[in-house]
Amino acid sequence: MELGLFSFVETRVDPATGRQLDARARVRDLLEEIELADRVGLDVYGVGEHHRPDYVSSTPATLLAAAAARTERIRLTSAVTVLGSDDPVRVFQDFATVDLISGGRAEIMAGRGSFIESFPLFGQDLDDYAEIFREKLGLLLQLRESERITWSGRFRAPIEDRGVWPRPVQNPLPVWRAVGGSPQSIVEAAASGLPLAVAIIGGRPAQFGPAVEMYRDAWRRAGHPGEPRVSINSHGFLADTADEAAGIAFGPYAETMNRIGRERGWAPWTRAQFDAERRLDGALVLGSPNEVIDKILHQHEIFRHDRFLLQLTVGPIEHAKVLHAIELYGTVVAPAVRKALGAPSAEPSNGNVPA
Repeated sequence: MELGLFSFVETRVDPATGRQLDARARVRDLLEEIELADRVGLDVYGVGEHHRPDYVSSTPATLLAAAAARTERIRLTSAVTVLGSDDPVRVFQDFATVDLISGGRAEIMAGRGSFIESFPLFGQDLDDYAEIFREKLGLLLQLRESERITWSGRFRAPIEDRGVWPRPVQNPLPVWRAVGGSPQSIVEAAASGLPLAVAIIGGRPAQFGPAVEMYRDAWRRAGHPGEPRVSINSHGFLADTADEAAGIAFGPYAETMNRIGRERGWAPWTRAQFDAERRLDGALVLGSPNEVIDKILHQHEIFRHDRFLLQLTVGPIEHAKVLHAIELYGTVVAPAVRKALGAPSAEPSNGNVPA
């Protein structure tokens, strides 16, 4: 199993003005986190796309390009690219460039996104939300097949025998389909022949088991060769002890979830809910290294997935504590999970790991 991390590059917001704080410092810290993830042998790092003051990640490809120049082995992916509000030609060019800088380590995780701010920002009509995504995903997949393209659709100007450059190192450039559990999206991912990334951020992960099996069934019915790849993406945190991990993560997590919840009409997030999600059958992958190992392996029994990505910083957390969590994840959790699943451990590219 591939083990990795993802981030929305959260930052502090001035409570009086709502303005973003410390953006430059947060980008600096992000790059250091990705460098460390690479050094300790993690497989993947993802950066989400958001157009809000509480995140510094409106252009994941730019951040990943900076990380590509500072890393050696780790794969670099969006998590996700909000394809419906972007231009697939530009998305392809951006990630082909990241692929060139990284020597063939770029990926795109295409999804509809968990926020909608980008749609009015870029002049897209939310009434066409689903149809825009399908059309643009089709164009993106066509772009990676040939450097010259002729295409027409409803939501973008036609392309008449135009070349699209640069071309990536990888052929084809990997594209994953990110979903939140919608059956229609899962079936569409299988029909398109794309690997599936499932976000599980609440409830009982076992409830998603039938959806993953539906994806595999739809893949086989579509006649695609081989077995499809599945990634599970979750929230969590690591520290030396379970109590320490919960103590570090709960405040930022609850503040973030409650702030977003007020926008969406959710009930307030409580410590009791947080602790319930920490149980083996809950969605939060949070605790000591041994507890995180147990939860990842427990979920593997449910999903038989190929990749697991963990979001450590749902809200702003002290940088040193994040670095320590990455170190534990890469040097303790990842080798144990790989050993348990019969996979070779990745060797860190540099033994100098910050304390």
